Amino acid sequence: MAEPLIMVVDTNNAEREAMSQQLSNEGYEVKGVSSLEELQLALKGKQKYALILIDLSGFDQHIWGICDTIREAKIPFIIIAPQRSPAVQRDSIKCGASGLFVKPLSAKDLLEYIRTVNGQ
Repeated sequence: MAEPLIMVVDTNNAEREAMSQQLSNEGYEVKGVSSLEELQLALKGKQKYALILIDLSGFDQHIWGICDTIREAKIPFIIIAPQRSPAVQRDSIKCGASGLFVKPLSAKDLLEYIRTVNGQ
């Protein structure tokens, strides 16, 4: 059985690589993207994503339109925010995010949440 494919969306190369490595170590297949353009191209591709992790840092308001596209494609996604914000919480719920995490992340809690979202 193929491992679930998770996309990690983060403009920070070091953070994206660290998250990707951590997920790979847990047995997930991971694709990392660093821009809205890469994200849009990946969504148009043939790969089937089990989950998308989106770190909002470095993205502007256009990310919410892409989140709507992800929701319409019925792909669960988790928003990672740089700080707690009522606006981000509202927009995350409005766009259909499966969850919202605030930095600094608890790797244990995030991995547990990912397992739950993927029905593991």
